[in-house]
Amino acid sequence: MSTQRDLKAYWKQNITYVLVLLSVWFVVSYLFGIIMADQLDSIRIAGFPLGFWFANQGSEVIFVVLIAVYVKLMNALDIKYDVHE
Repeated sequence: MSTQRDLKAYWKQNITYVLVLLSVWFVVSYLFGIIMADQLDSIRIAGFPLGFWFANQGSEVIFVVLIAVYVKLMNALDIKYDVHE
């Protein structure tokens, strides 16, 4: 059984993962998609400006990737602290 100290360490690591992944999503969706969109438009991908891509699809694609990364990280963390199902 996990000790109280282990559980606190588990949740601290979990919150760290969440904050880092949400920060990445913020940078991609808000900074790249809104604030820096005009600067990124000078770069083209498949004929579309990069700022347009981030504003319309980039944040959704990155969000799905971040969910997969979070699942992988949490599965490893669950095993490390023996709280997996």
